[in-house]
Amino acid sequence: MPSALVLIADGTEEMEFTITYDTLVRGGVHTVSAYVPDVSSPGLLAQNVSPPSARGSRGINIMPDVYFDLNHCGPDMYDLLVIPGGAKGADTMSKHPSVQEVIRRYVERNKLVGMICAGTLAAKTAKLPKQPLTSHPSVKAQLEHDFEYLEDPVVVSDNLITSRGPGTAFPFALTLVELLCGAERREEIRGHMVFPADTPF
Repeated sequence: MPSALVLIADGTEEMEFTITYDTLVRGGVHTVSAYVPDVSSPGLLAQNVSPPSARGSRGINIMPDVYFDLNHCGPDMYDLLVIPGGAKGADTMSKHPSVQEVIRRYVERNKLVGMICAGTLAAKTAKLPKQPLTSHPSVKAQLEHDFEYLEDPVVVSDNLITSRGPGTAFPFALTLVELLCGAERREEIRGHMVFPADTPF
């Protein structure tokens, strides 16, 4: 069974997290969420057995499965790493040295890395090579000089998959399912989700 690790922090955009997580599970992907603490807040660095709930960008509390730990969240454990957006959450993740390192490890091992919305800033802080990607328009200026910036809903560049925001979370998540489980599985779960007939993804 393919597996995925979805990161979450305080300020993560709820739709981008939950739609991606839920769609992966529907696709048959073993999915785990990991809480990333803010490295600028020393009081949050002490890890207990259970992580705290993450307060999303719209104030919804989400309980992660585990703490993010570089030693237990690497490409030897999962096939896919997902970094959602939400301005504050994306800032926390993209500035976290261990998140930057784990991104590089996934890329080096040819595992999939998905980034959506402002989460794509992590491609820059992880110093990924210049390649096509997209993001939320609010962070375009921070990315367009270091990457081949596109405005497509979903951009696939080798094993890096990027997307734009809450409104593109479904095609983003379905693309991840297709890459992990195949086009047939994507279409199967898409049908059960009952999108309107003219939905373009």
